[in-house]
Amino acid sequence: MAPWRCHVSDHAVVELSPEATEFADFMAGLVIPESDLDAIRTRSESVHLTAREPEGVTYREVDAGGVLGIWCEPVDANTDYVLLHGHAGGSVLSSAFVDRKLAGHIAKAAGAPVLVLDFRRAPEHKYPAQVDDAEVAFNWLRSEGYEPGNIITIGHSIGGFIAVALALRLRDKKQPLPGAIVSISPWCDLEIANETMATKAETDKILSKELLEFFRESWVGGTGIEFTDTRINLNRADLSGLPPTLVSWGTYEVLAGEDEEFAARVKDAGIDTATVVVPGGQHSYVYGAGRVPEADAAIAQIGAWVREKTKI
Repeated sequence: MAPWRCHVSDHAVVELSPEATEFADFMAGLVIPESDLDAIRTRSESVHLTAREPEGVTYREVDAGGVLGIWCEPVDANTDYVLLHGHAGGSVLSSAFVDRKLAGHIAKAAGAPVLVLDFRRAPEHKYPAQVDDAEVAFNWLRSEGYEPGNIITIGHSIGGFIAVALALRLRDKKQPLPGAIVSISPWCDLEIANETMATKAETDKILSKELLEFFRESWVGGTGIEFTDTRINLNRADLSGLPPTLVSWGTYEVLAGEDEEFAARVKDAGIDTATVVVPGGQHSYVYGAGRVPEADAAIAQIGAWVREKTKI
């Protein structure tokens, strides 16, 4: 898998494009002082502005078995396949609308439609509501005629977790698995203990340990689930039996350490594993789709990998 591996040392000097610098500055400006959750959610919806509208992609809202979503379909897409996409936001923020444009770029790169889920959010809906919704949507796609192996689970941040957690749940139920997994900037370790929480604190303009602790409390607080529980902590889970899995992250994000550990654990489990590591990339760098060259280059690699593994 060497063509897909692109590691850069933590101490490498990264020369960013002007667009990447503007993206980081925009995200840094979204630090939200409000304590009202509705105000925070409203402001976070503006993140869609960082992506450019993709050409040749149509959108429609769908009801995926009771879970709302947005169907993103490029011209000439191979509709025998579909990517089931989970958005970011720590289970608390964001929406399918925020990810609509970036998902359109990913759909074009992969050559297949993308269904972006509007899964239920915490704290109103604690874990496992988000994975439950992904499972409902997966089963709905099957009822619509999609072969399980022609469904690719994908997402970033909490959505990157969901893409893997859904496959693990299906495996444990001895049900057919998706054909591949793409996990971008996944939140893997709810102990929030990796050293890059500190070493990348200055370079990550989006996430912080404090924000992750807020998300964690919103998502699992009061459920009685330990932070080490394998249902929510991918870096403690049994990863055997997964389909081909691509893990991607940016070297500037606080999750870089746990994501690299997760990718290594997937490979050690004997899974066909690929990594796309973005030098100087921010958390959820895909938000810059269509505007940030580094994001577009990574999306192109991801799309090529999906095509190769699934024969789209």
